[in-house]
Amino acid sequence: MNGVIRQGHRWLSIIFTATVIANFAAMAVGEPPAWIVYSPLLPLFLLMFSGLYMFVLPYVSGRGSGRRIGS
Repeated sequence: MNGVIRQGHRWLSIIFTATVIANFAAMAVGEPPAWIVYSPLLPLFLLMFSGLYMFVLPYVSGRGSGRRIGS
Protein backbone atom coordinates (compact mmCIF):
# COMPACT_ATOMS: atom_id res chain seq x y z
CA MET A 1 0.00 0.00 0.00
CA ASN A 2 2.83 2.42 0.84
CA GLY A 3 4.37 1.94 -2.59
CA VAL A 4 1.08 2.81 -4.27
CA ILE A 5 0.72 5.97 -2.18
CA ARG A 6 4.31 7.05 -2.92
CA GLN A 7 4.00 6.39 -6.65
CA GLY A 8 0.64 8.18 -6.72
CA HIS A 9 2.19 11.12 -4.89
CA ARG A 10 4.96 11.33 -7.50
CA TRP A 11 2.51 11.28 -10.41
CA LEU A 12 0.28 13.82 -8.70
CA SER A 13 3.24 16.16 -8.34
CA ILE A 14 3.89 15.90 -12.09
CA ILE A 15 0.21 16.59 -12.86
CA PHE A 16 0.17 19.52 -10.43
CA THR A 17 3.29 21.02 -12.00
CA ALA A 18 1.82 20.65 -15.49
CA THR A 19 -1.43 22.36 -14.48
CA VAL A 20 0.45 25.25 -12.87
CA ILE A 21 2.57 25.70 -16.00
CA ALA A 22 -0.57 25.59 -18.15
CA ASN A 23 -2.14 28.16 -15.85
CA PHE A 24 0.78 30.58 -16.28
CA ALA A 25 0.83 30.01 -20.04
CA ALA A 26 -2.89 30.74 -20.28
CA MET A 27 -2.47 33.90 -18.21
CA ALA A 28 0.30 35.08 -20.53
CA VAL A 29 -2.05 34.84 -23.52
CA GLY A 30 -4.99 36.60 -21.88
CA GLU A 31 -7.73 36.06 -19.36
CA PRO A 32 -7.94 32.28 -18.85
CA PRO A 33 -11.24 30.47 -18.29
CA ALA A 34 -12.12 29.52 -14.74
CA TRP A 35 -11.53 25.80 -15.26
CA ILE A 36 -7.88 26.46 -16.11
CA VAL A 37 -7.42 28.74 -13.11
CA TYR A 38 -8.87 26.20 -10.68
CA SER A 39 -7.42 23.06 -12.31
CA PRO A 40 -4.35 22.87 -9.98
CA LEU A 41 -6.55 22.67 -6.88
CA LEU A 42 -7.59 19.01 -7.19
CA PRO A 43 -4.05 17.64 -7.52
CA LEU A 44 -2.93 20.02 -4.78
CA PHE A 45 -5.47 18.67 -2.30
CA LEU A 46 -4.66 15.08 -3.25
CA LEU A 47 -0.96 15.87 -2.77
CA MET A 48 -1.73 17.32 0.63
CA PHE A 49 -3.55 14.18 1.79
CA SER A 50 -0.98 11.74 0.43
CA GLY A 51 1.86 13.86 1.82
CA LEU A 52 0.27 14.00 5.25
CA TYR A 53 -0.24 10.24 5.14
CA MET A 54 3.44 9.66 4.33
CA PHE A 55 4.50 12.17 7.00
CA VAL A 56 2.45 10.56 9.78
CA LEU A 57 3.14 6.94 8.79
CA PRO A 58 6.50 6.52 10.61
CA TYR A 59 5.03 7.94 13.83
CA VAL A 60 1.97 5.70 13.72
CA SER A 61 3.80 2.51 12.77
CA GLY A 62 6.37 3.00 15.55
CA ARG A 63 9.39 2.13 13.46
CA GLY A 64 12.16 4.45 12.45
CA SER A 65 12.09 6.39 15.68
CA GLY A 66 15.72 5.54 16.48
CA ARG A 67 16.84 7.00 19.75
CA ARG A 68 14.40 8.75 22.05
CA ILE A 69 15.13 12.06 23.72
CA GLY A 70 15.40 11.80 27.49
CA SER A 71 15.98 8.04 27.59
